Amino acid sequence: MDNKQIAKQMIQFNKTAFESSFSTLTMMYEQNEKMLDTFLNQATGLPEEGKKVIKDWMAAYSKGCQDFKKIVDENYAKVEEYFDKE
Repeated sequence: MDNKQIAKQMIQFNKTAFESSFSTLTMMYEQNEKMLDTFLNQATGLPEEGKKVIKDWMAAYSKGCQDFKKIVDENYAKVEEYFDKE
């Protein structure tokens, strides 16, 4: 097996490991988001401004995760394209 093939397999393994880990973290985040949303709906002592800040923070975190995933996917595609050219 040549070095190029070994490198491609290593990249594929890393990509699969990342996908799996990111998927797990996304599921955990979604469960936490549901729990926090339920808590915020039942928290009568928390002002609406506080609830809005927390919801905005959750939305910003979610967007950050999506942006990160997009960048990682684009870079894996670039690396795969590099190895396919040679």
